[in-house]
Amino acid sequence: MKKLIYLVLMLCTPVAGFAQDEQPADSLEVVQSKTADVLSQGSKNDADSAYIRNDYTTAIQIYESLLKEGVSADIYYNLGNSYYKAGEIGKAILNYERALLINPSNSDIKANLQIAQSKAIDKVEKIPELFYVTWYRNIASSTAADTWGIWGIILFWTALAAILLFIFSHTSLLKKIGFFGALSSLVLVILFNSFANYQQNKMEDKSSAIVLSPSVTVRSTPSESGTSLFILHEGHKVTIKDNSMSQWKEIVLEDGKVGWITTSSIEII
Repeated sequence: MKKLIYLVLMLCTPVAGFAQDEQPADSLEVVQSKTADVLSQGSKNDADSAYIRNDYTTAIQIYESLLKEGVSADIYYNLGNSYYKAGEIGKAILNYERALLINPSNSDIKANLQIAQSKAIDKVEKIPELFYVTWYRNIASSTAADTWGIWGIILFWTALAAILLFIFSHTSLLKKIGFFGALSSLVLVILFNSFANYQQNKMEDKSSAIVLSPSVTVRSTPSESGTSLFILHEGHKVTIKDNSMSQWKEIVLEDGKVGWITTSSIEII
């Protein structure tokens, strides 16, 4: 039994994810950030004021400078709103996507991202995937990695308590409760840690990018002389398949189309 408990401890130690900013926001309105230890609140207020005055150019400049001091979902969100108001859909989508990576449970970020995406020209149908893959991704993406990690820790200690209940209880009912409680808790620990790892990998992944050029030709080879395959427009999200060249990137679309695009026409999320 001691060996069993030791094995459980080794296999199920939960992994916490990245920290995030939990901050509600109003659609297409600036958000007041509480990260005063990272950001200059005076400059933040200047940016918010410029946005409210419809001076989006100034707001963009200040928000961009604030991000050099430290990343924040609120600042990315406000920057996305500013770019959207300024008519730069590609950069609006880019910054909403970045905000969503940090704070994936924020409904306002999701709503504004959908609004911006609806303005994009390209409409591509995704390749259908197995329902349980979609289910897994949707649940894992519903909250941040650190939140899944916290739940994993809580359930891990719940499992330990249930194991102790199973070992030391003297009635069959309590032993059954302890056994099934430990089993279900350990299953959830593994599942939640899997969700946390999925979200952490998304944060570290550098393969997704947004097209920022008004339009760009995707070619069959990494050369301007390559055959023109199709054209993408501002705001389209692509996945980088080959990142080995500095001037060109091989990309793949949601519908499976593959081609080469100039590095200058896209920006990594």
